[in-house]
Amino acid sequence: MRTSWWLWALVAVCTGDQFRDEAERIMRGTPVIDGHNDLPWRLLTMFNNRLQIERANLTSLANTHTNIPKLRAGFVGGQFWSAYTPCDTQNKDAVKRTLEQIDVIQRMCQMYPETFVCVTNSAGARRPQPALLTGVRQAFREGRVASLVGVEGGHSIDSSLGVLRTLYRLGMRYLTLTHSCNTPWADNWLVDTGEDKAESQGLSHFGQSVVKEMNRLGVIIDLAHVSVATMKAALRLSTAPVIFSHSSAYSLCQHRRNVPDDVLRLVNQTGSLVMVNFYNDYVSCRQEATLSQVADHLDHIKKVAGAGAVGFGGDFDGVSRLPVGLEDVSKYPDLVAELLRRRWTEAEVRGALANNLLRVFEAVEQVSDHTQSPEEEPIPAAQLQASCRTMYGYSEAPSLHRQPGALLASLTTVLLGLGLL
Repeated sequence: MRTSWWLWALVAVCTGDQFRDEAERIMRGTPVIDGHNDLPWRLLTMFNNRLQIERANLTSLANTHTNIPKLRAGFVGGQFWSAYTPCDTQNKDAVKRTLEQIDVIQRMCQMYPETFVCVTNSAGARRPQPALLTGVRQAFREGRVASLVGVEGGHSIDSSLGVLRTLYRLGMRYLTLTHSCNTPWADNWLVDTGEDKAESQGLSHFGQSVVKEMNRLGVIIDLAHVSVATMKAALRLSTAPVIFSHSSAYSLCQHRRNVPDDVLRLVNQTGSLVMVNFYNDYVSCRQEATLSQVADHLDHIKKVAGAGAVGFGGDFDGVSRLPVGLEDVSKYPDLVAELLRRRWTEAEVRGALANNLLRVFEAVEQVSDHTQSPEEEPIPAAQLQASCRTMYGYSEAPSLHRQPGALLASLTTVLLGLGLL
């Protein structure tokens, strides 16, 4: 009896090693593209974006979920780095802060060119290209981490289509429509908890213009952090698939940051993508969670939305609690091994690792049309908080071209004020 117990234990260990070895084999050919990593924010809070000081060296960076050795061990081949600025910058210095975080991402690529290459498209050419023209697939071939910019929060564009277009030109390839606050044109997830009041009922008219302009430009629409009404409005309006860059399944953890099943069915219908978040509070709705529970979310999304709708959006360096077995970015092979243990096919695993995101990215690129006239109707002035902004363009300056009646009325007001009438 004792011999039998040891035999089964040996079989379990060997089987576990087999799945891990298989995971590494698959990931050598199809490395993971993760949907959301907050290392740039950590570089701000830890070093005020000073990348040249010794402690900020990414080859030895400590007390973070992410550094270069961990990325290599985790077979990370593509990363949407978050250009994040908090909600308290809205109507203040959000655009400046966002530009600084994009700068940090680009400087990472400049300082560590053997590891990172900043990319802006899905494919990339086989011949040498300028840094911002290199694509994800070319980075894979070169063995470097394809580094993409994801701007986390619509407040970063300050309700400006011009800023949206400028961020695109600087390399932004997804925009999360809200963070944990409403913008003047889109509602966030706290509306669904009752903590915030719905202001746009999903998307306002200007919010719809933002979505249309993102389609025209080729910017992926990210619905992490938005309300259910905003999710549904964007999924129905967008002519390209969308993503949830770091969200999990609401049916398994009833947190409003997660995606409910009726929305998952829309994800399926639109060819969109949910990149599962590893934050314990979104995985188990408790302070503790396990790798197996993350795999449960991947299983559920696959069941409801299809295998093509699943991806990884770990939220590393943006959260305070991570599952046992997924403590940092080096642990992705263990999660892939668990999926193989659950009899995911190799094609399904490769989809979750990278191919599903690449399919969405390519579809967004195909829908984009820079020959089409851009959206240009500004947001109504009444929808903006004006305390920290000028209003050039919204109010007509005094002009000699005004109608005689208007000039007479203005003159009458002045003369009355002087007591001359």
